Amino acid sequence: MSTRSVLPDLSDDVCARLREAFRRTSYDADGVVGTLGGAAHAALGRGEPEPADRASRDAGDLGTLIRLFLLGGTEPETAVKAAFAPLTPEDAAAAGLLDAVAGGYRAALDVRPHGDEEGSWWVVSDLDADVLGATVPEDHVLGVGHASLSLIRATTRRPVGTLLDLGTGNGVQALHATRHARRVTATDVSARALALAAATFRLNELDVELVRGEWFAPVARRKFDQVVCNPPFVVGPARVDYTYRDSGLAGDDASALVIRQLPGFLNDDGIGQLLASWLHTGKEDWADRVSRWLPAETDAWFVQRDVADPALYVGTWLRDAGIDPRSPEGRAKAAAWLDWFAANDVRGIGFGFVTLRRAAGRTPTVVCEDLRQAYDDPLGPEAAGWLDRVEWLRNSGSLLDVRFVVPDTVLLESVEEPGDEGWTTSIRRLHRTDGPGWQHEVDDLAARLLAGCRGALPLEDLIELLAAAQGLEADELAAAALPVVRELVRHGMLVPAQR
Repeated sequence: MSTRSVLPDLSDDVCARLREAFRRTSYDADGVVGTLGGAAHAALGRGEPEPADRASRDAGDLGTLIRLFLLGGTEPETAVKAAFAPLTPEDAAAAGLLDAVAGGYRAALDVRPHGDEEGSWWVVSDLDADVLGATVPEDHVLGVGHASLSLIRATTRRPVGTLLDLGTGNGVQALHATRHARRVTATDVSARALALAAATFRLNELDVELVRGEWFAPVARRKFDQVVCNPPFVVGPARVDYTYRDSGLAGDDASALVIRQLPGFLNDDGIGQLLASWLHTGKEDWADRVSRWLPAETDAWFVQRDVADPALYVGTWLRDAGIDPRSPEGRAKAAAWLDWFAANDVRGIGFGFVTLRRAAGRTPTVVCEDLRQAYDDPLGPEAAGWLDRVEWLRNSGSLLDVRFVVPDTVLLESVEEPGDEGWTTSIRRLHRTDGPGWQHEVDDLAARLLAGCRGALPLEDLIELLAAAQGLEADELAAAALPVVRELVRHGMLVPAQR
């Protein structure tokens, strides 16, 4: 598979004129949704272009841009000239933005609006396989996909001085970083990715430092307040078919490399957040596997969001590259991939988010959790809260003198089963209704203890009262209760009253 030798050249002048055209036509996140309507826009997200095509027909210049960039259509020269003014179609083609074809022009790059609560940007990437009608080249620069959006939602947005976007791709993580970081540095091993990321930043009038190189080499001996990374985390044989997803390292070694090295590039109390994959094998638990990747003095929160069957995993990533799993090429690649999984006893492939914090001089907290339930709230604020709660627990001693409160967002659910003497409670479960929807099963004693956590009495007094009422030893009850209390605090289901 070949790498393209000619890079797009979206200069400052080209980007300035293109930006003027986009602003004039309202080619932004709100303008596109407003023109297409909710139903057609949702259909486009599902890969169904016809409703969007129909909705764009009466939208003038904005409709032309929608059909070019979002639907992959060919538009007449006169329509393109009107939509792109003051940028001429000829200059756009010379910059690598458009291709002149029979009947007019087609997009040569994907340029689409991407927004957040504060506004809208434009992201430059390569055309997807379904638009190209062929498999993508090795140096393909992916657009804003589900993985990118997941990392955006999982990233902590507290203000920082310096931030590194490792493996920036089209630059979307760095775009969001500019909202909360004073200085942003973005790296990539791919010259094409850096060229398109540079175009993304120029088009949005953002100053982001771009450096080319592999992994952390471009920022050797530098440290940052925050690092975000959407690495090439696809696991399998050691090969590189596509630079945006394949690392050239076998198995989950790419995720392991980033997790091992990232804390060394953080300032003290700096935070790293990334997507990662890990193997599930018959030899070890996944939590033991990923915990071994961590360097010393590093707080870590591993959140597993999915575990894929190997056969389903292979088929998904073949289709991602535009390869039909039924074709000779698809069957050959699938066979090699599945042979590697079988030889390495791979039973499943885990995927999720990792939050790291440099905790120099402190005893680290490492937690691996399965969070495969559906939830709507973004994980970023929850990750920030988790780090706060871990630090508070580290500095709070025994907790016995703390007055705790159960937040209003936490409910106690009961599951009852019929029996000879009526209904019997079989499960008591705490359920936090906000955030990722944490749930914890508790026994009757724990439920009684939590019922007293209204901020009036310290935990030690509540334990002594409960012990006296139940005929138990207070010291033994405290020893059993404190690990549960700590876990509930980490999950925001029990909070100090003074907070």
